[in-house]
Amino acid sequence: MSMNIFRLCGDMCHVFSIIVLLLRLRVARNAQGISLRTHELFLLVFLTRYTDLFTTFYSLYNSVMKVLYIASTSSIVYAIRLQEPICSTYDRAQD
Repeated sequence: MSMNIFRLCGDMCHVFSIIVLLLRLRVARNAQGISLRTHELFLLVFLTRYTDLFTTFYSLYNSVMKVLYIASTSSIVYAIRLQEPICSTYDRAQD
């Protein structure tokens, strides 16, 4: 599989947005304006979409990106659900 510049740009934009969100959670120490349900659905999509990670090897880049997406989305869900003081600022009624 050859590397496509548009795929690379899309992946880097996605990684950048995840980093910004993780930094925002860490610095602001609150979950206001962040949808936990959306990130749980992202995690579900990544887990089901990337099941080929265990059966087929395409490239190191592809495998690393899949693991990165799953791990980073899991850490966002973990922070909003369980990490104090972030979880105490999450408002289920607003989600």
